[in-house]
Amino acid sequence: MRKMAAMTLPKAKSDRTLTGWLAYGAVLGVGAVVYVLCRFFPADLPVWMPWEFSWPVFLLTILTLGWFIRGLWHMRAPDRPPIWRRVLFVLGVLLSYAAVQTRYDYLSQHMFFFHRFQHLVLHHLGPFLIALGGAGSVVWRGIPAFLKPILKSSPIRGAVDFIQHPAVAPVVFVGLIYLWLIPDIHARVMLDDNLYDLMNWSMAVDGIFFWCLVLDPRSKPPARLGMGIRALLVGAVVPPQILIGALLALTNKDVYPVYKICGRILPISAIADQHYGGLILWIPSSMMSVVALLLILNNLRLADEKAEKLAAG
Repeated sequence: MRKMAAMTLPKAKSDRTLTGWLAYGAVLGVGAVVYVLCRFFPADLPVWMPWEFSWPVFLLTILTLGWFIRGLWHMRAPDRPPIWRRVLFVLGVLLSYAAVQTRYDYLSQHMFFFHRFQHLVLHHLGPFLIALGGAGSVVWRGIPAFLKPILKSSPIRGAVDFIQHPAVAPVVFVGLIYLWLIPDIHARVMLDDNLYDLMNWSMAVDGIFFWCLVLDPRSKPPARLGMGIRALLVGAVVPPQILIGALLALTNKDVYPVYKICGRILPISAIADQHYGGLILWIPSSMMSVVALLLILNNLRLADEKAEKLAAG
């Protein structure tokens, strides 16, 4: 009997490995089909298909969602995050994908205020929802074993520690907004595919690191920062966003003539386009920090209540 069990276990493990590789092969196959469609039949595709297909974005999105589902499958029911957190996580991932891999990306390359809304999703809303989803442990459970040593390596952990340092995180968060809005840099980025991709990737990745840092519902430890420091961080990023948003919303100078080169697709003036973009940066972007502050205060309240219950026995 024991001999039969010993023979069955390796076979089951082999079957699971084969199924896993078949799944990865299917992902590559789907990606190849989408690539061909976008490459040779772009005008015939619906609005939810990519304007310019990106293998890195496609693979990261599909694999993240796949590992999330796999992680849920391998977790005990009591350990799984509540349904509302799962929904927020998936919604955040899909919104981030839609911002750069649907026809909306085309709009973002031809109107400044569409571009600012794209970055509102990439840098704020999408990562904000991903952070609220609290799915890090779930995705980690679903990641293949051979990738985990790489993700836990010193260079990766050092980079994460640096970008999530309390003195660095708000500077990078605001600094990237300002960097990509410097007129000369912005003009070059909008005309260079590689720089355009770098800009979008930097905004999305930094947004995830920042919001996951400040919206972690846990107290310190195991969280990186205490609730008070997090509140200071979300407060610190508000004034610079209001400042640059107000400047763009109130100025009567065309700061970004590159959109005239790209060709505006709506019949509005360059100044109106710029004003709308400034308002997006000024109001909703800043309001995200206000919402984050309220959530941090609520997490602090919940932590205090938990501590009181433990003290009371």
